Parts: sequence; C-alpha cells; structure tokens
Amino acid sequence: MPGKEQILEFIQTSDKPAGKREIAKAFGLKGQEKIALKKRLKDMAEEGLIDGRRTAYHRMGGVPKVTVLKIVAIEDGEVFAEPENWAPDSKEKPPRLLVVESKKMAALKKGDRILARNEETGRGWRATPMKKLPARTEGLMGVVEFDGAGKPWLAPVDKRVRESAPIGELGEAKEGELVLAERMGKSARSKVKVVEVIGDPLAPKAFSLIAIAKHGIPHIFANQTLDEARLATELPLNTDTREDLRDVPIVAIDPADARDHDDAIWAEPDGKGGYRAIVAIADVSYYVRPGGALDREARKRGNSVYFPDRVVPMLPEVLSADVCSLKEDVDRAAMACHIRVDKNGKVTDWRFTRAIVRLAKNIAYEDAQAAIDAGDAPEYLQNLWGAWKLLFKAREARDPLDLELPERQVRLNDDGVIEEIAVRERLDAHRVVEDFMIAANVAAAKALEAKAAPVVYRIHETPSREKLLAFKEYLASQGRKFAMGQVITPGIFNRMLKDIADPAEKALIMEAVLRSQTQAYYGPANAGHFGLSLGSYAHFTSPIRRYADLLVHRALVDAYKLEQPKPKLDLPDGTGLSDRDRTALHQITDAISQTERRAMEAERDTIDRYVAAWLSGRVGETFDTRITGVQGFGFFATIDKLGGDGLVPVSTLGREYFSYDEKAQKLVGESSGTEYAVGDRLKLKLAEANALTGALKFEVPDSDGAGIEPRGNRMPAKKRTHQKRGPAKGKGAPRQSHDQGKRGRPGNIRH
Repeated sequence: MPGKEQILEFIQTSDKPAGKREIAKAFGLKGQEKIALKKRLKDMAEEGLIDGRRTAYHRMGGVPKVTVLKIVAIEDGEVFAEPENWAPDSKEKPPRLLVVESKKMAALKKGDRILARNEETGRGWRATPMKKLPARTEGLMGVVEFDGAGKPWLAPVDKRVRESAPIGELGEAKEGELVLAERMGKSARSKVKVVEVIGDPLAPKAFSLIAIAKHGIPHIFANQTLDEARLATELPLNTDTREDLRDVPIVAIDPADARDHDDAIWAEPDGKGGYRAIVAIADVSYYVRPGGALDREARKRGNSVYFPDRVVPMLPEVLSADVCSLKEDVDRAAMACHIRVDKNGKVTDWRFTRAIVRLAKNIAYEDAQAAIDAGDAPEYLQNLWGAWKLLFKAREARDPLDLELPERQVRLNDDGVIEEIAVRERLDAHRVVEDFMIAANVAAAKALEAKAAPVVYRIHETPSREKLLAFKEYLASQGRKFAMGQVITPGIFNRMLKDIADPAEKALIMEAVLRSQTQAYYGPANAGHFGLSLGSYAHFTSPIRRYADLLVHRALVDAYKLEQPKPKLDLPDGTGLSDRDRTALHQITDAISQTERRAMEAERDTIDRYVAAWLSGRVGETFDTRITGVQGFGFFATIDKLGGDGLVPVSTLGREYFSYDEKAQKLVGESSGTEYAVGDRLKLKLAEANALTGALKFEVPDSDGAGIEPRGNRMPAKKRTHQKRGPAKGKGAPRQSHDQGKRGRPGNIRH
C-alpha cells in the first residue's frame, strides 16, 4: 500500500488525470488493497492534501485549507473573495473564491474579512465562512493632509491603497502627522475619523508602528497575562527532577543583536569517529501552562515579530528576554536533546530530558567564526565544528534545496536612525547552528512518531504539477528542458543551477525555481519537508518565539513522561498537551500558519520602508539592478546588494510598443527587439522613493517616456498581449516567502 507521500508524488507527476483506478494500477493494488486505497484517498481529501474528486484527484495547492479571505466583489447575487495575504506566488494574480454564504452569518459586503474553509472543485475554488473578522486598519492609517480648500484628507501609507480618504473628524491631529482612523459609515468611500495620533511619520521607530497597526499584530499584553508571567518566574528549578548539565560547556551562538537566546549546543568526540552532542532549548513549556492567560495570548500571537527597531514578542519580556532566555553563567530550565552523530554524519540515536543548564558562553556568529579562522578557538568550539563537518557531509548526501537568498539587515544607531542597510554575510558559523537545529528538529519529530504521539509538523510540500508545468514552459522559452515524468527532488533544481556558469542566466533560472516552490506551513498530518529533503520534520528549537515549538515540547513532555511536580503557585496544572491541543490541532496549526504569514509580510513591509527612507536622498542616482518580475504594465527590479523592489512602468520605456510574453516572463520591443526579462541585470535610475509606503519607482536612463495612443484590443491572456503604455495599475511584487533559519540567520530555507 503506497504511503501518502507516494500517492501525492504520483498524482503530481502523472502525465494524465490520476483517479483511483490509475493509482491502483500504478502500485499494483488488487482486491482489499483497493478498498484500503479508497479509504486512504478519502482521508487525504479530508486532510486537505488532495481534492475530493474521484475521477481525477489533484493535489491541493495555492489556497490554504483555512485562511483569511477578503470579499472583493458581489456579482449577480454571488459573493467572491480573495486570500487576504496572497503569498504562494505573489507575482501571479490571487485566485478568486466563490463564497457559500451561511444563514447564520450576516449578509456579507465588499471589504468584509472572513475566516473560511476552502476547497477546490471542478468549477474553481469555494469558500465556506467560519466566522466574520473585524476590519483591519489597512488603508485607515495615513498622514493628515489638507487640500486647497482647507479640507483634511487621510493620505494612505499602504502602497496598495491608491486613494486618500476625506476626514470627517480630525480631533487633535495636525497636518503631517501619522494617525489611525476608522470609517464613519459603511461605505468604502465614507469619511473617516481620527482615533489615534501616532506622530511624526518619519520619526525613528515609526515604520514598525505602521506595520503593527496595518497588519493588526497584537503588541500589548493584558495585565492578567503580565501577572501570570511574573508569577511563573517564581517557579523553582529542582535538580532532583531535572538532569544537571551545568558543568557541560554548552554555548549559544547567535546574532550580535539577538534579543533572546532559546538554543545552545555542545559536542564532544565519542571515540568511534563520531560525536555525542546536546542541543539545549529553553524549557518554555515549564513556564507557559496550557489554558492559562499566557498560553491564550501566545496562541493568539502565534510567533514573535522582528523589526529592525523592536521585537513584538510572543511572550512577555520577563520570560522571553530573561527567565526563558539561555544566558551565560545563569541557571536556566532547558529541554535537552541528546543525539549521537556517527562518522558519516547520520544521527543514530536521540533522547530528551528536562535539564538545568548554565551556559559557558553567549557568543556572536562573527566572533565564533573569527576564533575558528584564527586557529585559537577553545575546545568546545573546535568540537562543534568537528561534529558539524559530519552533519554537513550527511546534508550534502541528502541534497536539500540550495538557493542563494540574501537577507537584508537594517542597522540603526542609538537614536533609531539608519546607519547602514546591507546583506548579512553568510558564515560557516551560521551553518553550524543551522545543521544542529535541523538534527534536533528531526529527532523531535521521530521521537514523537515512535510514541504515536501528536506531532505539529513543519511541512514544505513538493511543487504542484501546475507550478512545475509553468516552470517547464518557462525553461522552454529559455531553450532549456525539464522532464515532467521524473520524481521531483531538490537535487534536480540544485544540479540545474550548478550547471549554469553565467551569473545573469543563473539568477534568471533561480527566480523561476523560487516561483515553482510552495509555501511551508504547520500541520498535524505529515507530508514531509521538500526543501530540506526530509521525511519527518517538526519545529522544536525556538519555543520562545514560535507557538508550534511549544506544542512540540508539550507533546514530548507527555510522550516521555517529563512532567515536573506541581508547584504551589496559582498557575494552571500540567505542562503537557491539553485536551484542546489534542482535539483542535488542525485549527491551531492553521491559525499559527496564518500568523506566521502575517509576521513575514509585516517584517518585509517594514524593511521596504527603511530601504525607501535610506534611498530617498539618492533620487536621480543610477543603480545596478536585477529584474525580479515582469507584467504587461511594466517590470519590477531590485537594487543589487541592497534590495528594495521598484516598478519600471512600461509608460517610461519610450514611444515603442512592448509585447508581454507571459511564458517567457519578459517584455519585448516590437521595433527594436529590446527585451526586459526576469533575472536580467541592468542600470536603472531611481525616480521616486516613498518612505511612508516603501514604494520605489525606477526609470531606464535616457528613455523619453513619451506616450502614444492605444492600438486595437487586447489579445487573449495566453498569447502575447499588446499593452498600452499608461499609468501602472498593478501593485508591487513582493518576493515569494520561503523558509529561513533562526531569526537573524541567513539561510536557504525557513526551517
């Protein structure tokens, strides 16, 4: 009987529709095996892995099974919605879902937000509302401006909102101030009233406040939550019930600007060519008890959100930055993952304990790397590098997806003013910690599977057939081939990129590989981690900042009976999984996947604003750029080694007509043959840099930008389309979100 992964692999690589009959034939199933297959396919459909059609199953892709939707249109009595955060491939238009209205829910109108359960049918996507959500502040945060008649208007700070809103009630707000507002009527065109004055929109730390308000990120802890956090700090650390690891020289290697330290590592040779190692993780589950105020708030937030100037933590700072943070020369509660690494880099054994640790050192990546490079590193660092070289050998054999994804770093001075924006340097020190964390995460997943315990998996699915077909068509336009019949592995993409010598062409193909990938998410049904080339993977190493990790810790507490005696404090009993954790794991993982996407978008928006502010004094300068996206209305480009996506409208490319080749992702000049394609490198002049919205606009140097009249009607979308050069109607092209390592660590995958 094929497993779920094998079935999914067959469905997505089949050259013809794959129904139950085709699946059974492919795996040689007969009699009772076909009955078992039918049940397995039904289970997979209920889990959202495939659609429910029996004649031809398809892997679910694109829209999460449960997500937040925004009502975008009401046509002929039917309600249509789009995903609020369209991340799977943000350079494509978001899918439109038909909303099946419930009698229990009030009539929906354009602009409403709903949490919905989604499914793909033969006629497209359908959404069943679960509940109506409060309106977001998106579009209702802005700067107060006055027109010629002296009337106040709210100029939006969201680059996707095109129009200002009239202000009906100004309150104490003054011209030029950043404010929060709310609608005074039900219409999207009604006046707004100012409800909060934030102040100078260009003041230090304003950009993160904009993102917090726009995305509705909870950032204030209730008194009840703070009181419970302070009470939790009084919990004792009992050496009678914990493994005492205080004499082991465990070290935490983190970014120099890290605000919390939730993991530390140690290794020593085992005398057989391998290593014994410990990955010590902050024991957050000891302090954050299921069902308490702390737990409810952590589940609502889902994760910490990191901005250049602040952190919005998942837990109050008394825990996240103090009691739960692993620090040098201080006793701390930890969950210890003991692993053995053989001479081939394979992790052959693991066990989990609750422990007390006292770190020998908190060290920055750069300092650890400098000590290794100088040859005078202490023994504990030399051992870590020795164990890592074995882990890295196993990683190379596994051949995970290896993409170059530079991470922008905004450095601020003490006053919050930008000092520098640069790309974080990628060091071996980053890889050391990353590979230790991966080993611990795999061990946690397999340890729970061994006990048939609930697991919150980190899932990164194999690219869907639709995305692979688009990838194949794109490669064909570049004169390259891609076989659809093969089993898709990360190594296929790695070898393809490795064989490309020309940097410009490599960047172009890499963009296409990025577009072909799915977005990682959390879920209780294992579907593997394609990017890491792992069959079982769970997040275990960052419970301070991710609720998913906290759930994994609780599951380990239950499965391996790591419970501690109940202290005589007014805190909830137990540190394992609650009944809610077990019965509502699907809903919880759907919710924290959504909060993760929210955090990623908020972080990206803030970085974009900082980059635009950094560049606002350099308008008119020419930069080396790379094209990251092409549409009929123009192309998007990013500045090399800095980032910051900006639009080059087709209206600025001169008097020539440009055709949009959708398959090849390029614009082609009909007279000159000039091409602008994804991955191309070229010099562009910065025309605009709006720090409030984070929007950039470029121009091709020396182009006349003169407009001409349209000629004829637009051709069908699947063919080349002649575009009238006019004002750009599209929106920015944020990069597709992929998995990275620990916050502040550049990495190929958000593990």
